[in-house]
Amino acid sequence: MASDTTEQVKRPRGRPKGFDRATALREATKLFWERGYEGTSFDDLIGAMGISPSSFYSTFGSKAGLYKEAAREFMAQASTWFTRELASATDTRTAFHGLLTAAAREMTTTGQPAGCMISLACAHAPPALTPLSEMMARYRRTAQEAMAERIRRGIADGDVPADTHPEALAAFYSTLLRGMAVQARDGAGQDRLVEIVDVAMHAWPADRGIAAPATP
Repeated sequence: MASDTTEQVKRPRGRPKGFDRATALREATKLFWERGYEGTSFDDLIGAMGISPSSFYSTFGSKAGLYKEAAREFMAQASTWFTRELASATDTRTAFHGLLTAAAREMTTTGQPAGCMISLACAHAPPALTPLSEMMARYRRTAQEAMAERIRRGIADGDVPADTHPEALAAFYSTLLRGMAVQARDGAGQDRLVEIVDVAMHAWPADRGIAAPATP
């Protein structure tokens, strides 16, 4: 019995020596961001994370479990700049311009995949992946609702016309963000995305009770 116990103590188990869970999660997040859930194989993951299959399962449980955690990791990072720009102490239009400009920068940052991990994630997924599809849709709705809330605040503050439809305007700019993500994945650089943002800001509702300033 003593020999069995000794053998169990000597047998290597669990994660490899020097394993850094946070680093492994970042590598998995990048891979999912670049290739999507279905385009990322199990072998791709353990290769990028530098762990064995047994370590993978003991640490993350499953590929779907890891994907959910990676999505939460991405959202935690993205919400930092998203919330900062949307909550900036300025008028609503300027806040949205800052938000979209920041998105153009983030979607084209060197050293990370282009676009956005959440914008188009699991948009076309088989029924077996419905829980993941629903999770991604919730993330997108949450961001859009935050935009609508900022517009409602602008209406209350008087810097957005009172007859503005907050949900429709938020949906418009949310759709723009998703389109920018596609453009970035197709190779568009930051300058091109900023040009798109500048055009889109012309759609911002003008207060019809105030005359537009004369063009110099």
